[in-house]
Amino acid sequence: MPMPVSTWVEVDLDRFATNLRALQTLVGDRTRVLLVAKADAYGHGAVEMAHAAEAEGVSYLGVATLHEGLQLRIAGCRLPIVALSPLLPSEIEEALAHDIDPTVGDLEFARLLSAAAHRAGRPARFHVEIDTGMGRIGVREEEAAPFLAEVCALPKLRLASLYTHFPDADSEDTSYTNAQFERFRTVIAQLAELGIQAPIVHAANSAGTVNVGAARLDCVRLGLIAYGVHPPHDRAQPAVAPVMSLRSRVVQVRDLPAGTSISYSRTFVTKRPTRMAIVPVGYGHGYSWLLSNRGEMLVAGRRVPILGRVTMDLTMVDVTDVPDVAVGDEVVLFGEQGGAHITVEEVAAWSETLPYEVMCTIGKRVTRLYRRAGRAVRMTTLVGERPEWTAAADDYLRRRDASATAGVRM
Repeated sequence: MPMPVSTWVEVDLDRFATNLRALQTLVGDRTRVLLVAKADAYGHGAVEMAHAAEAEGVSYLGVATLHEGLQLRIAGCRLPIVALSPLLPSEIEEALAHDIDPTVGDLEFARLLSAAAHRAGRPARFHVEIDTGMGRIGVREEEAAPFLAEVCALPKLRLASLYTHFPDADSEDTSYTNAQFERFRTVIAQLAELGIQAPIVHAANSAGTVNVGAARLDCVRLGLIAYGVHPPHDRAQPAVAPVMSLRSRVVQVRDLPAGTSISYSRTFVTKRPTRMAIVPVGYGHGYSWLLSNRGEMLVAGRRVPILGRVTMDLTMVDVTDVPDVAVGDEVVLFGEQGGAHITVEEVAAWSETLPYEVMCTIGKRVTRLYRRAGRAVRMTTLVGERPEWTAAADDYLRRRDASATAGVRM
């Protein structure tokens, strides 16, 4: 059976599980893991990643918005969910109703949360971010003691954690992060003197986890590295591998004479007779326009350059030097094929951005295909799921893997 879609993200659940185990080994059994599942788990699919993380013993899930938390609850996720970004006052009651813990950063929100918890007849857990140098949200370190003294005195509120966030832990020089961490520890000690002690204290994001071992504390917040992408200057180098690849298929092959202009604004003109393959991916899928005339893809295990401008729905590549390219051939935008690799870091560099953005901006028009033990286990599309599509994808994967093992091009 043919692959039932032209473009898809392939998510390896076995790799994800292996990554989580390697990271738990790195931080030790006493340190809990909060999986950052915001932005649809960095494009991987929040529901699927949350369920897989729960099966691997992850303790918490982190989201940015109320609806991200609701999506996980509706899908049956049972782990504690922390909203790491501020919620609006109008979202408090629904957050409480679905057991989504807010991060509290001002007294008025805390009072409204207390009142809502009183009406609900049960305590509300909350978290507080101490701003020790991120300069974004939270409570400034010098204001933390009086703020928490007042908030913790409000009825029906239960402090669940105190945390801080590192803006520069992926730098070669961690002196700023080290100083930031010491300031955080000072604030925690000051609060303890006032009798304010959170059950959980955490500081390390992915970069902090691998670069500042002392900052692992009670819990670590793992995002990028859980999905197999190392932060810059990764000192610990845990054995993680990319979970996601982005793949498509050739939809047309054309032979063009020298002197032919390609795509909008005619930014590329062929200098030789050129065989061109059209790939049904563009910036409407989240594949950056900045890849125009500079990015590469894999076809038959060989790197081929992008020709001209990336368009909304289509991108053209030069396959002149790749024999026998045909409609239906698989194309890898990032990932592995035939022993060759294009990394998400490379795509980010060509796009003048970060790996985070490359993964997070892959849109919902791109199918997500989940595999475990070499088999397709789920396929989510814009129009829902159909068992026959998953079965067709499974057949495709098995044939592709068998061809790769035999060294035969599929």
